[in-house]
Amino acid sequence: MDNEMEEFIMSRSHKVEVPEAKGALDKFKFEVANELGVPLTDGYNGNLTSKQNGSVGGYMVKKMIEAQERQMAGK
Repeated sequence: MDNEMEEFIMSRSHKVEVPEAKGALDKFKFEVANELGVPLTDGYNGNLTSKQNGSVGGYMVKKMIEAQERQMAGK
């Protein structure tokens, strides 16, 4: 992968597409971290492992997909 593509991916990975949702997403992130036992704090979290951070993001995506699937199924 070239540097330009890597920069594009990194810039997209932290962008909130709907700015009004940022607060709710942050709250959701902390709820998921708490469920998983990941000691996420507001601010710098460089003390956490990639596995810990990845588990939070992965579980957030899983829960969002499940919610969308329920909505699409009319449930």
